[in-house]
Amino acid sequence: MQPITLHTFEGGIHPPENKHQSTQTPIATLPLPPQLIVPIGQHIGAPAEVIVAVGDQVAKGQLIAKPKGFISAAVHAPTSGIVTAIAQRELPHNSGLEGWCVVIDSDGEDRWLEEIASGSHNIDNYLDTENTWLIQRIRDCGITGLGGASFPTAVKMSVENRTIETLVINAAECEPYITADDSLMRERALEVIYGIQIMLKLTAAKSCLIGIEDNKPEAIEALKAALKSIHAEQRIAVVTIPTKYPSGGERQLIKILTGKEVPNDGIPADIGIVCQNVGTCEAVYKAIAFGQPLISRITTITGESVSQPQNVEVLIGTPIKHLLEFAGFQQEKSLFQKLLSSVKTQATIQPKPRIIMGGPMMGVTLSNAELPILKSSNCILAPSQKELPANDVASACIRCGLCTEVCPVELLPQQLYWFSKAGELDKAEQHNIADCIECGACSYVCPSQIPLVQYYRYAKGEIKEERIAQEKSNRSKVRYEARQERLDREAADKEAKRQARAAAAEKAQAAKKAAAAKAALDDSSPENSNAINSAAIAEEKSQEPIDLEKLQEQLDAAQAGLKKSMDKIAEIKADESSTQDLAVFEKAVANRRDKVKALALQIAEAKKSAPVVKKEPSADDRANLEKKLRAQKDRMEKTQQRVDLAKQQDLDSLPALQKGLDKQMQKLKELENELAQFDKAEN
Repeated sequence: MQPITLHTFEGGIHPPENKHQSTQTPIATLPLPPQLIVPIGQHIGAPAEVIVAVGDQVAKGQLIAKPKGFISAAVHAPTSGIVTAIAQRELPHNSGLEGWCVVIDSDGEDRWLEEIASGSHNIDNYLDTENTWLIQRIRDCGITGLGGASFPTAVKMSVENRTIETLVINAAECEPYITADDSLMRERALEVIYGIQIMLKLTAAKSCLIGIEDNKPEAIEALKAALKSIHAEQRIAVVTIPTKYPSGGERQLIKILTGKEVPNDGIPADIGIVCQNVGTCEAVYKAIAFGQPLISRITTITGESVSQPQNVEVLIGTPIKHLLEFAGFQQEKSLFQKLLSSVKTQATIQPKPRIIMGGPMMGVTLSNAELPILKSSNCILAPSQKELPANDVASACIRCGLCTEVCPVELLPQQLYWFSKAGELDKAEQHNIADCIECGACSYVCPSQIPLVQYYRYAKGEIKEERIAQEKSNRSKVRYEARQERLDREAADKEAKRQARAAAAEKAQAAKKAAAAKAALDDSSPENSNAINSAAIAEEKSQEPIDLEKLQEQLDAAQAGLKKSMDKIAEIKADESSTQDLAVFEKAVANRRDKVKALALQIAEAKKSAPVVKKEPSADDRANLEKKLRAQKDRMEKTQQRVDLAKQQDLDSLPALQKGLDKQMQKLKELENELAQFDKAEN
């Protein structure tokens, strides 16, 4: 392989390493805990779907939750036992939120699943196997990135449509205290190389670069010896890089080894690179060669509060308390307290142990020691108060610019701090807050002890919530517009059907009249002529003008008399001394009701069967019509103003307002036509 030219990245810091404490002994095996709490969502993507029930007996390595969706990962039982609960439990995460977990009580046998124990899943010639089969087994075994992000490895290895030039293996392990990868490479270097060979096959990369910091000489020699033993030096190179934090960041390591920069909104595969962690390489080898799922990992347990700092192979789901007891946790050294003060009072809270999952730069302070180990848990740090004191109350920013100098992503941390604190999320986005890798370098050098990373995490969370809300709003708008379009379409269809029915009825009526006229002309007999003449005379009599106004006056008078009679009945009932007249008035009410009904029926029949006596147009009628016309114009003017305002402000109500304006315009035209006909009738 050609010599590698190293590059560098901007910023970075050199905090005390504190790695030697946990590398003095070989990797230990943790005793079997009595109970395991296995989260089903300990990876990026959709949580897995539980397929076991409370009371089920499970074997070590048995599938207990299957992947749900493309970006997801399977979860397996870390040991044999009985499922005692499937419930929400607190998770070791910055948010402190709960997640679904499968709780397994160990039976103490640690019995493997029969297919794995018998070796029926073992494969010797895996490098000659189809890539699709290899990727499916990686997915079935629940392999995720062990460097911290826990991205499903099967998804990352699915690069059929991309050309990958270089496979980068992240062995930097740059954060202080953490030595899990260092110990793995020292003791299992050959397994790591076997896993790298599988990844080279899956990605079809031309070469592989293992980036490892120069503070790990034993691991470097172990990797080189393993490469030499299987004659793999031609495609795989161990590249020693200078120790600088955070050189273990994916984008930073890629730049150091290749000089290439991953685009802000892209992934390494966009520039022909795939990056994996050394721990993931070993897990991939075990999954492919032996069918073993990811149910354990190497975790560093260190800090001055433990008497035996070391690296331990621990089962996923093991309570952290069990790990601390194994390493000789001294709680009295870990106790710390913060002072809570106000203007009038000062109060202290009870001291509690300080336990950190991860390193001092990017780790998460845990609320209690009952939380479980995850696939991404590379370190449990139990510092003393002297070793890692709690931050003092933050002071005001002095604008020293140190945070800008050490930022490995070349952001402006000071500006991001102001924007995040003020809630100016749009400005924070414009200053690329999404590119922040939360390495903590800015907080480390801040002389005012401002928790900058916490501000950035808050702003990122708010931006994410705003985007979710905006997407929800957009979906609602699409649904509303689709509904309006559907309603308009249905109304148009209904109107078209109504017009079609009216046209058909008119056509049928015309045909009926034409048939009657033809029959009358064809029938010339005297009898029929006499009948026709009699019918014509009857029709002329029936078409004599009917004075509807007179009928209406009679109806009004009858209704008034009915009301008076009913009022009189109410007075008689109120005055019990004159009840003898009650029957007379009740009979009068009944008669007048009958008369009202008869007159109303007569008016209705007259309107249907006889032409109404036409009333000559008057000046009052014209005045009323002109009044309606002016009122309609006023309404249109106000609606037009609202439409113009909606257009200026780009309001969602614009379509509805425009539709209302069109209807008012139609009404105005009808009134104008009616006035024109009125004038024509007068002339």
